[in-house]
Order: sequence, then structure tokens, then C-alpha cells
Amino acid sequence: MKYQTMASVKDAPTDTVTLDKQSFLTEMIRDLSGTLQDVIGIEEASGMISIVGATIGKDLNAQYRQQFATDQMTVDQVCHTLVDLKRRIDGGFKVTEVTREAIILENTACPFGKAVIGRKSMCMMTSNVFGKITAENLGYARVELKETIAQGDKGCRVVIKLNPSDSIDEIDGREYFREDD
Repeated sequence: MKYQTMASVKDAPTDTVTLDKQSFLTEMIRDLSGTLQDVIGIEEASGMISIVGATIGKDLNAQYRQQFATDQMTVDQVCHTLVDLKRRIDGGFKVTEVTREAIILENTACPFGKAVIGRKSMCMMTSNVFGKITAENLGYARVELKETIAQGDKGCRVVIKLNPSDSIDEIDGREYFREDD
């Protein structure tokens, strides 16, 4: 049996095909996180994504430390790093407040775009990357995702507490600690 082929693949109609590398990877991650949430539940899915986020956070921390030529970043350098890394992947984060107790960031654009809606487990990438970088440089971080685009908010509000709390009533979010070398 002989197959008749087109003269060129570039001549194939593509009006309805919206595939590109970015959209393919975004949809793959969305579908993977959705499958995990459906099969093993939101908590377990978040845990799985947290593992990946911690690894990415560790790698990014090393890159930014090299960029700043330091073994330990300052609070200002950590803030710059968190905003810059999200900017590079089309996030819209900005630091709105920095105190001795916390770094507060707000976000208007998720790197995953609309694909993140309904996929709360995907927010563990932000939590773990931010938590890992902050804790490795400042000793401790507790990341609280106060508002997220994934859960239907207009934007994200992330509070990174810089000191552990003795009160169980004050503990919200995920805690991160500096790894012993």
C-alpha cells in the first residue's frame, strides 16, 4: 500500500493547532498535577510537587549565590532573587513589605497562566522554591500562601515568616530550615 504525502509539512493546515513548546509543557504539568490530585489527593500531590520544587530551589539558590558572589545572601539579595526568578518565567511578583519578621510578596501573573486554576498543588513550586532559597540564606522560612490564582484569587499574596513561632496557633504554611552542610 502506498501513502500519498504532502509536498511539505510546512504546507499542512495549522489553523486549529496551537501547539508550541511553552503551551505543551504547561499543559503537561497541569495534566500531571491534576492527575496526581485526582488519584492520590491534594495533600499527597502537593507533597510530590514539593520534592521537585525543593530540588529546583536548591539549584536556583546555587546560581543566584554565584551571581552575587557569596556563600550566603542577605535579605535584600533574597528578595531580589525571588522576584527575579519569577520574572524570568513570566511571573508578576513584587516585594510589598520587608520586616525583621517577614517578607511579603504579591503577584499578578502566574508563570503557568490560566492552567494553574484549580491546581493548588502547583503552588508548591512557589512555596518550595521561595522557602528553600530563604531558609538556606536566612536560616529559616515559613511560607504562607495567603491568596493564590490557583484557588481563584485575582493574584497571589505570599508571606514568608523569617522566625519560627512558639505558638501552635500562629503556625500556618510550610516550614523550611537551612540544611546542615
